[in-house]
Amino acid sequence: MRKLDNKELDRKSIEDFKEAKKTPLLIILDDIRSLHNIGSVFRTSDAFLIEKIYLCGITAIPPNKEIHKTALGATDTVNWEYQKDVLSVIENLKKDDVAVFAIEQVENSIFLQDFKIEKNKKYALVFGNEVYGVSQKAIEICDGTIEIPQLGTKHSLNISVSMGIVVWDLFKKMLS
Repeated sequence: MRKLDNKELDRKSIEDFKEAKKTPLLIILDDIRSLHNIGSVFRTSDAFLIEKIYLCGITAIPPNKEIHKTALGATDTVNWEYQKDVLSVIENLKKDDVAVFAIEQVENSIFLQDFKIEKNKKYALVFGNEVYGVSQKAIEICDGTIEIPQLGTKHSLNISVSMGIVVWDLFKKMLS
């Protein structure tokens, strides 16, 4: 076994990325405090050709040196938009027939492994503040909630880790 050199990874140029067919997933970040989490979400979104990221509330926006540390240029490839009010973003996406799901621990949530996607459907995933999670008001207008099962003592994951887990799972389901 030999580790591949960067030249062998067939990486897309920024232009190729912009023109590539995107995964029908949208990410909504609401009131994310950590600039490193924001950068990590951009980097993961680049890796899976995510269509767009909505940055809402207090979530910082590029260009930002601290976001860049973890995004490593993904802020130049992934389409993003800032909107102050997360509720408006959710409502507008639903009007466009996007299925919007909060990633949160709530009554009657769907465990990630049990979540079934519809073919040819676009999904938006709402990730909330590192301390308070997705707001109750946002949860109430979402189409549902997806929960990552957790068995330890903490019952919480870093937002960038949660995003990576959920995106990977939905990406696999969309390919099958």
